[in-house]
Amino acid sequence: MNQTSWETTVPAFSLRDTLCCGQCFRWEELPDGSFWGIASGKAITVRQEEDRLLWQGDPAQKEFWDGYFDLDTDYAAFVRDFQGDPTLQKACQMAGGIRLLRQDPWEALCSFIISQNNNIPRIRGIVDRLCQLLGEPVAGGTADGYAFPTPERLAAQTEESLAPLRAGFRTGYLLDAAEKVASGQLSLEEVAVMPLEDARTALRTIRGVGPKVAECALLYGFHRLEAFPVDTWIKKVLARYYPQGFPPLQPAGVAQQFLFHYIRSLPED
Repeated sequence: MNQTSWETTVPAFSLRDTLCCGQCFRWEELPDGSFWGIASGKAITVRQEEDRLLWQGDPAQKEFWDGYFDLDTDYAAFVRDFQGDPTLQKACQMAGGIRLLRQDPWEALCSFIISQNNNIPRIRGIVDRLCQLLGEPVAGGTADGYAFPTPERLAAQTEESLAPLRAGFRTGYLLDAAEKVASGQLSLEEVAVMPLEDARTALRTIRGVGPKVAECALLYGFHRLEAFPVDTWIKKVLARYYPQGFPPLQPAGVAQQFLFHYIRSLPED
């Protein structure tokens, strides 16, 4: 593979916040502060210096990575629109450098199935074991790894063959998702363009996928920025700052991510 370096200027962006805010699970921070990761079968190493992103990988993938990090979207406009809300104004000051990644829908769906009643280190461990067990080798950036397995590859497994994942009850949910997607019973391409409520209903036909997992998959995997996942942290935000309900701010998913990162950074009461 042709390895080279290039740079991109991205103002008001935080690489660390974007990759460590809980929306993705396949990035590793290296000792020099750079990050190595895999997405859609491609690998890259990227480091931030002020408003510059320094990339090391295959230059033919530049357009893919610009899209993955959503670099062409004007997040500064979102931040301006949120300034009329005092809580979001504070959240933007702390978390306004976050971008909503354009992740692969299948990988995001499985990752948030795995996330149920789980913490980030364990989620990362299960996802890594799944990729090592069933994924294709990938080389790029400064390391080698494995791509996320296809629905067809996962659907051919059993709970016994997936025991090395140590995923517990989530194993059956992953298999059900893989079988439905691989068979065509659930089309992720159709989910991507459905009205949001129909998309929620379609994803919830998968065993073990409830409102929170469906909403996370829609926001982080399908880039449906109108989605608004509610977990324990967002419940705290709503109870503390929005007892009358969250205002009709858009994109709600970007506001959610800023608020999620903000509330987790505050000292416990």
